[in-house]
Amino acid sequence: MHRRITARPVSRPWQVNHRPSCIEEPEGAANLSGYLGTTEKEVPMISRRMIDEQRKNRSMSILNKALAGGYAVPAMCCYNIESIIATVRAAEAARSPAMVLLFPWAIQYAGDALVKAAAEAAHSASVPVSLHLDHCQTPELVRRAADIPDAFDSIMCDMSHYEKEENLKLTAELVQYCHERGIAAEAEPGRIEGGEDGVAETADLEGLLTTPEEAEEFVATGIDMLAPAFGNVHGEYGPRGIQLEYDRLDAINKKVGDRVRLVLHGADPFDEEIFRKCMAGGVTKVNINKGMNNHYAWTQEKMRGKPLTSVIEKGTEAMQVAIERYMHWLGSAGKA
Repeated sequence: MHRRITARPVSRPWQVNHRPSCIEEPEGAANLSGYLGTTEKEVPMISRRMIDEQRKNRSMSILNKALAGGYAVPAMCCYNIESIIATVRAAEAARSPAMVLLFPWAIQYAGDALVKAAAEAAHSASVPVSLHLDHCQTPELVRRAADIPDAFDSIMCDMSHYEKEENLKLTAELVQYCHERGIAAEAEPGRIEGGEDGVAETADLEGLLTTPEEAEEFVATGIDMLAPAFGNVHGEYGPRGIQLEYDRLDAINKKVGDRVRLVLHGADPFDEEIFRKCMAGGVTKVNINKGMNNHYAWTQEKMRGKPLTSVIEKGTEAMQVAIERYMHWLGSAGKA
């Protein structure tokens, strides 16, 4: 039996818990509601200071608006400058919020260089775009990334390869480290099956589905985003196909969805209908990898032998088209 880890109370200054519209609004709240993406009647009872903190954290501002607006935001897994540029261009063209995702591989491969380039591209966009570090799987890398100045808006402290008790303990420590630097944090209760390019291989570990009770334990660590395992798989789904447990997702959302934003991993083969079902279960952040990057690889194959600049430009364009399609499927197009 696992011993329950009780984390000390934590502060999430950028968090917005959407309450019924009948709650009395504080004076001046209506004038500040536009930033949160809510109508005047939907403004929760939060202080000006909390609204200011929302502005400071791009990732949580983007996801809180998505929750209020009933849509989800594409979070694009980027490996090079072309995919980063494609994400920003798609966001600007579709007038959609977006998130640029890097893996720890980017730091191991290029130090701070690609991180700083991604931060510059995301943070200078004409629409809300944040920079997120996905699947950061060691405490040392989480701290290393969090210490890069003016870079990551959020980090996934992925300790899911540890046993549950150690996962909770490390997650609580790393969430605090991130929060002290104004960085929002994501975690994965349970364990999503499979592996992904740029992430330490976990395909040999048994997948563990998330329960509402486990979700509650992880919320106690102070996380801002939660990636539940409900049948979703990193990488290929294989012969069994897509078998998502929507009832499990709904139960998790009812348990903790008022305090954390829910994240969908393993979404590459999904269509608009599946996305809509996941969004109905509270998902506001959707991670996309091959659904964008395959278009770059295909362009390289088709244009083999052509001038490199032409290949880069066409590959970027192909990824942008794919990203914009996701923005329309998720309902985020036109929301920025």
